[in-house]
Amino acid sequence: MRITDTSDLWWKTAVVYCLDVETFMDWNDDGVGDFEGLAHRMDYLNELGITCLWLMPFYPSPGRDDGYDVSEYYGIDERLGNFGDFVEMIRMARDRGIRVIIDLVVNHTSDEHPWFVQSRSSRDNPYRDYYVWRDTPPRGKQDVVFPDVEDSVWELDETTGQYYLHHFYSFQPDLNVTNPKVRDEVAKIMGFWLELGVSGFRVDAVPFLIDPTGVEHAEGALEDPLDFLKSLRAFLGRRSGDAIMLGEANLPHREQVRYFGGRDADGLTMQFDFIAMQNLYLSLARGDARPLTKALRGRPRIAVEAQWANFVRNHDELTLDKLSDEERQEVFAAFGPEPQQQVYGRGIVRRLPGMLGGDPRRIRMVYSLMFSLPGTPVLFYGEEIGMGEDTRVHDRTSVRTPMQWTNGPNGGFSNADPGALAAAIPDDGFSPAHVNASEQRHDPDSLLHFMKLLIHRYRASAELGWGELEILRQGSASVLVHTVSGGEGRMLALHNLAGDPVTTSFVLPDSGPDDVLVDLLVDGRTLTPGEGGKLSIPLDGYGYRWFRVLPTGSKRLG
Repeated sequence: MRITDTSDLWWKTAVVYCLDVETFMDWNDDGVGDFEGLAHRMDYLNELGITCLWLMPFYPSPGRDDGYDVSEYYGIDERLGNFGDFVEMIRMARDRGIRVIIDLVVNHTSDEHPWFVQSRSSRDNPYRDYYVWRDTPPRGKQDVVFPDVEDSVWELDETTGQYYLHHFYSFQPDLNVTNPKVRDEVAKIMGFWLELGVSGFRVDAVPFLIDPTGVEHAEGALEDPLDFLKSLRAFLGRRSGDAIMLGEANLPHREQVRYFGGRDADGLTMQFDFIAMQNLYLSLARGDARPLTKALRGRPRIAVEAQWANFVRNHDELTLDKLSDEERQEVFAAFGPEPQQQVYGRGIVRRLPGMLGGDPRRIRMVYSLMFSLPGTPVLFYGEEIGMGEDTRVHDRTSVRTPMQWTNGPNGGFSNADPGALAAAIPDDGFSPAHVNASEQRHDPDSLLHFMKLLIHRYRASAELGWGELEILRQGSASVLVHTVSGGEGRMLALHNLAGDPVTTSFVLPDSGPDDVLVDLLVDGRTLTPGEGGKLSIPLDGYGYRWFRVLPTGSKRLG
């Protein structure tokens, strides 16, 4: 499938907002967030300016991995509401121009899922081949995702005397997608939720989903495992036309091109740029833009129907696995020096404000940089107000604390007893007494208002979703100067990743004699490039500037 009508590519200029229903807003005061609470906060999300809501798993689950251990794909956790609540939430989102995508977690299930219960009941059960079984684990190095918790990806099942594959926790057996019946089940799951109004899926752990390693007799396997992604993309095209697959594929850039589907763009619609994200933190640790610059220059060209998803933090640990050991230690030392702030030997379990010591200059510079890069920005709930993590929790769930709405009890999340909450409220300098949405809504100098500005400027700058990146040469190692150019026009952005002020001089390519640069973030003042496009612009420590480049005769608003 190849999309030819680019007017349908809504995701190219979307602003995605990820949240966990369980920790967003509790409306019935049982301590757990719910769909009714989310629906009542839809106006807040609309006011923020987001255009796409990504929901973390809300399916029935034993809850041993925060819902990523799914025990029923066609249901809703009864603590969160029912299908009526879900559909009403979808309606309210649509009324405000907000699409909804949901987590598709199909590389594994819970060991309590009926498929696995049947699978382990006997070796000849019809569901046996829904999972991967071996008499003995294969020899060789094992790619354990959680080395702090698991020492093998194979678990002995006492009932049948065979081992089953689990790349993640032992209570999350891997599905066998070489089995055509499993592939059909995945398509049915997607079709079910599409009928209820979702606009696509964030596909969890894509490399593990399509990996046939460990399967001994894969009679129904596809010739190329990536063909499974292409078949799902084609299915979306038939059922919806404009639904998307946002893939979690933490891979080198060259491999991500294949996951997009190459030139045909018939694979994943969007992918997170983990390489740029990890190098952003290395640049922040050093106060040196060059690691990020190298990562951005290394982005391969992708088809117009594909898109990069830019992010600063997500719901998991801040993974640093693509950095060298020495680089990773630099980032650990700068942003997670305590052992309890690190996990799996590769990640940090903190949100951005805590890592940056709450420095508002640095925090705003980072988000300004993220929104200025070509691609689609993705926010994790609470980022817009600068929420921190629960320092008492020493794993990835430390960043999944309840949304902080007010400075009142439980941060306005719930009126339940604190002991009944889905997760504890932070009690440090980032607690609701210091960080909450209500107070920031009425403070024009707040981070929330700044994030609204970034979102609105991004949405009014179509070149950021569609355009081409060019990083300009200049003399300061701490500064990143780049342009993004497309059919709608061109913008220029400057970011100083160090704390010392600097004046950076550079040449704006293809600058006309009467071009004007309009400030987009501060006061709308204009600059005029000198002869040959020469510019010299001062930046404060952790300073940032956005400019719209308006050529002579342009009818575009500055």
